Amino acid sequence: MSQMIFSEETHRNLLSRIPERTGRSVSDWLREFDNGPALLRFEEKVDWLRREHSDLSHGYAKALVHEYDLRRAARKLG
Repeated sequence: MSQMIFSEETHRNLLSRIPERTGRSVSDWLREFDNGPALLRFEEKVDWLRREHSDLSHGYAKALVHEYDLRRAARKLG
């Protein structure tokens, strides 16, 4: 499961700023994980995302990984 790295409010604030800061929607970013390496741990996913997109800040990368993990867990439950 994802590591909680920010408060829920901070997490939502970061996600809301991603499209403006990066020019890509959160959903577009989350699709990156479907095409990336499988079975990485949280920090490994953050590092991979940052290697692939060097202009993405560490904080945004962590927020995206956390959101991806939350949505993946919700799909498993649903």
